[in-house]
Amino acid sequence: MQRLWLVFAQSVTAALAVLFVVATLKPEWLPSRSTTVPNGTPTAPSISTLLPELPPVTTRIEAAKVVSYADAAQKALPSVVHIFTTKAVRTPQHPLMNDPVFRHFFGDRLGSQPQRQMGLGSGVIVSEDGVVLTNNHVVEAADEIEVSLNDGGKYPATLIGSDPESDLAVLRVKAPTKLPAASFGDNDALRIGDVVLAIGNPFDVGQTVTMGIVSALGRSQLGINTFENFIQTDAAINPGNSGGALIDANGNLVGINTAIYSRSGGSLGIGFAIPVSTARSVMEQIVASGSVTRGWVGVEVQELTPELAESFKYPMSGGALIAGVMRGSPADRGGVRPGDVLLEVDGKKVKDASGMLQLIAALVPGQQATLKVYRSGGERDVVVNVGKRPINGVAAKNRE
Repeated sequence: MQRLWLVFAQSVTAALAVLFVVATLKPEWLPSRSTTVPNGTPTAPSISTLLPELPPVTTRIEAAKVVSYADAAQKALPSVVHIFTTKAVRTPQHPLMNDPVFRHFFGDRLGSQPQRQMGLGSGVIVSEDGVVLTNNHVVEAADEIEVSLNDGGKYPATLIGSDPESDLAVLRVKAPTKLPAASFGDNDALRIGDVVLAIGNPFDVGQTVTMGIVSALGRSQLGINTFENFIQTDAAINPGNSGGALIDANGNLVGINTAIYSRSGGSLGIGFAIPVSTARSVMEQIVASGSVTRGWVGVEVQELTPELAESFKYPMSGGALIAGVMRGSPADRGGVRPGDVLLEVDGKKVKDASGMLQLIAALVPGQQATLKVYRSGGERDVVVNVGKRPINGVAAKNRE
């Protein structure tokens, strides 16, 4: 019996060995396995059928690709330039120079000597014939202006005109070939949360692109310019970025980088850019006439606080309080009085004092405009002949 069991075990072992060899080398010789038992009941599915079919490795890598703004940056980079300025500044005179005896022995060697001061900023080419848009504070009082292009070319530039009240200036670069101009975007379509890129030359390290989002729109009352309607962004803006481009995710120009809020001199994530609609309007006027013409009626305004509204028995919201009227001004001749609340300018509602300045400045000098005011418990229309806003700084901030 033991011998018979030994023969059986050896036979089974040999059969399994043969089956293993055939299954490994010639699996097609074996009959295919059925997925159902003889009575038609399905068998348990294999592990491979329980797992979803995975896409090819290359497809998975492409699906996981990180979003890039390289195309937007490459579109705008050639139109952003570096601006280098120099101007003469005089050092304070040495106190001993007031002594005649000292002057007799040492002459004027310690007197006030002019020195050259270097400046740095950025700009944006806005036309192929060399018109460059930048900030006024970048080129203010400069004796010499040099523009460095993205391709390394350097050319002298001349100032066509500037507008200190909006902090914008327009330069002309004479280059032997056409220059790459930026494409204008629609800043009115910008929304809080949209991705924007800031391009410039911070600290003279070279052309740099930073990314952020639109943090706020219509920022005003910051004390930076007379006319303020800034785009706020957290894209890093540092010294040297002023005058550079703020572009959208498609590479279109939506703003001119102008200022930052900082306690250290570097970026803290609060930067401000002039909307391209304002910059374009100022640029077109400067190119056409060398200056910017704005409307003026001769009133001084202030914010309408709840306390002031109650004292003037003003029951509505919005508007700006007329704090003063310049004698002999268009507003004075038209019948505007101190204490009036300005509600509308030519049919456009006044939201606050800053908005009122913008609406008055947009009026055309020499034409008539209708101002709707609230006075003595009622509304009335006042017609004024719009004057031209003084360019020499006589018209101060919050005064139109």
